Amino acid sequence: MAFFEAKRLVKFFGGLAAVNNVSFEVKEGEIFGLIGPNGSGKTTIFNLINAYYPLSSGEINFQGKKIDGLKTHRIAKLGIGRTFQVVKPLSRMTVLENVIASAFCRVDDTKEAREKAIKTLQFTNLIHRKDCMAKSLTIGDRKRLEIARALATGPALLLLDETAAGLNPSELDEAISLIRKIKESGITIIVVEHIMKVIMSISDRIHAISYGQTIAEGTPKEVANNKAVIEAYLGEAYAEA
Repeated sequence: MAFFEAKRLVKFFGGLAAVNNVSFEVKEGEIFGLIGPNGSGKTTIFNLINAYYPLSSGEINFQGKKIDGLKTHRIAKLGIGRTFQVVKPLSRMTVLENVIASAFCRVDDTKEAREKAIKTLQFTNLIHRKDCMAKSLTIGDRKRLEIARALATGPALLLLDETAAGLNPSELDEAISLIRKIKESGITIIVVEHIMKVIMSISDRIHAISYGQTIAEGTPKEVANNKAVIEAYLGEAYAEA
């Protein structure tokens, strides 16, 4: 039984197939990379997993349960958390209050939610910013807060959507370290990322898509050397060189 399985995912927007017959399995405990050029359907796949969009066809299974058709909040309670490409913290609340709000996905008691939020901020190295207003954070800390909010929901599977975008080199290294730390804590990860330094250094396996369709899957080295992947990113002439 696969820990997570996407079967023949299809999503149409009008007559356009944004995702067209994409299938993959994710093993428990691994970091699974999802790559492709802009507009290839990566974030749409995340939105299908979390039920922000309904499937046109296909099936999604998590820990042996069919989850497509469930409401978004039910999927979160089952243990799938995610971050978003464009981070939008609750700007008029503190960093701690942001994470407490997410912790209520898993607990009902205010004291317990606060304790969970404190532990999450310590884990993500944001505890020193806990009393700052979220709107005052740098982009690097906002990205870290986005991860903290997702972790506070208690996920077994975490979907990371371009958490490294916009970061400087030192922040990139910190992001890579945090993602590895999350994996070591026992959380399985699917990561969408354009920055090859990140995706190639952290992923156990990578699934590449282009125009909504699978073009390759394998180890980072296998995918990096795949002709179809090179062509999708750099053009046909480069792939043939």
